[in-house]
Amino acid sequence: MGGGNKIKSVAVIGAGAAGAVTAAALKAEEAFDVIRVFERRECAGGTWIYDAAVQPHLLARPGALPAELDPPLEIPQNLPAVARPNKQERFSTTPIYSSLTTNVPEIAMSFSDARFPYGPFAPHHIPRQYIENYFALHNTDSFLVLSTTVEDVSKINHPSNDGSTQWKLTLRKYDALQDVDIWWEEIFDAVILANGHYSVPTIPYVKGLEDYTKKYPGRVVHSKTYRSPILYKSKRVLVIGNSASGTDLSRELISTAQLPVYQSKRSKTWWEGDEPPAGIEWKPVIKEYLSDGRILFEDGTYLDDIDTVIYCTGYKPSYPFWNIEKNGQPLWDDRKGKLVKSYWHTFFQDFPNLGIVGLPRVLTFRSFEYQAIALARLFANRNPVPLPSLLEQQAWEDRREEIRRQEHRKFHDITWEDGETHEWLQGFLKWSGLGTLTGQGRIPPPLTKEMVWAIENLKKYRPGGDDGKKGSNGKSAGLNEWIVVESRKRDVLGFI
Repeated sequence: MGGGNKIKSVAVIGAGAAGAVTAAALKAEEAFDVIRVFERRECAGGTWIYDAAVQPHLLARPGALPAELDPPLEIPQNLPAVARPNKQERFSTTPIYSSLTTNVPEIAMSFSDARFPYGPFAPHHIPRQYIENYFALHNTDSFLVLSTTVEDVSKINHPSNDGSTQWKLTLRKYDALQDVDIWWEEIFDAVILANGHYSVPTIPYVKGLEDYTKKYPGRVVHSKTYRSPILYKSKRVLVIGNSASGTDLSRELISTAQLPVYQSKRSKTWWEGDEPPAGIEWKPVIKEYLSDGRILFEDGTYLDDIDTVIYCTGYKPSYPFWNIEKNGQPLWDDRKGKLVKSYWHTFFQDFPNLGIVGLPRVLTFRSFEYQAIALARLFANRNPVPLPSLLEQQAWEDRREEIRRQEHRKFHDITWEDGETHEWLQGFLKWSGLGTLTGQGRIPPPLTKEMVWAIENLKKYRPGGDDGKKGSNGKSAGLNEWIVVESRKRDVLGFI
């Protein structure tokens, strides 16, 4: 079990949606003396905090990994300490653009004990407010330690010398009044990672791209710095990618950019028709960037005089605080795109007092709740069923890795249509069980028929060829209006 009754103090890293429900689940157990939620931003909200002012020149080096872009800071030799403020880029601004709305129906974006004020697809300020309110709702806002970055997480031996371990966290807080960084350490019996994975942008390696960015500074940007189409008025724009952000940006840019807006994509999404929307021209994958500014595509075509290239190519998880040397192994394998020696996308085979909430691409907020409850129950030593043996956990990881390799799918992607999501959530139900008779502990929520219907039928984007479907106003749906469609055999959560 999760360290038994020895776990009396728990640190949660991150105060976004995952951190909010984790704090609530830990508090509900009434089994821990100390719960801290460390958040590097000035408020709770995580990736849903809107940063109006961003650095458009902030660009990930093509093909670079998070470990190269977001390395750990040098820690003062003697702690506690006061030092000059950090100037290294930490990718703490969020990717929220002004027109962004949620991609998942609000019933799945809400925790079971509180619904969003409206939906189904809410503007970005709604989930941010919701997360802040959730801390207040459960009286866990007192757990928050804001404007504080966890810079190091190292395993140490428990003072009991019984073979168990604790975690030493090295923390840094910027004091704006004195313009200094304040450093100190705290020790916890358990740690839950809830810091998300939408911080460090990724741009793929393309021949000539790195030299192109140097010769034409500011011409290539990542969608993380995009806020409004106003900046691209009358410009020739090329958008790379056609997932959620690529779709949103290309359609929004039609209103200001020089037409057509070009959109480079590798494959077709389920909501795309046979022809692009008016004002957009599809292009294949880029083959090479030339020094004269020309952009060559795989089909032999090219574009000249492009003013801006916007990469909507996502993000990679980054854990610069994880001390590989002290902990004996990395936390994340960049080559395989997966956690190292994990189980059920939540637990760790070698660290029974470590957990993670919010990693898989699945039901977002609602799935975080299942993970948080299971970890809280485990750390409180109240889980009715133990986790499988280490051999079984290793077999699960090996088997999943092999299947994903054969199917060319990501390790931490969980699909809906084949029942994988249901099986995953059912596992948490088994390990969590019920709360106590006297009320301690939360219970994993049901996967209701209402939620299943919403996930399968409420769509943010109009599927290609479904011109007859109706929007929320009862009329034929436009490009950017949510609609109701009949359930289809496809990965309905593929846009997350």
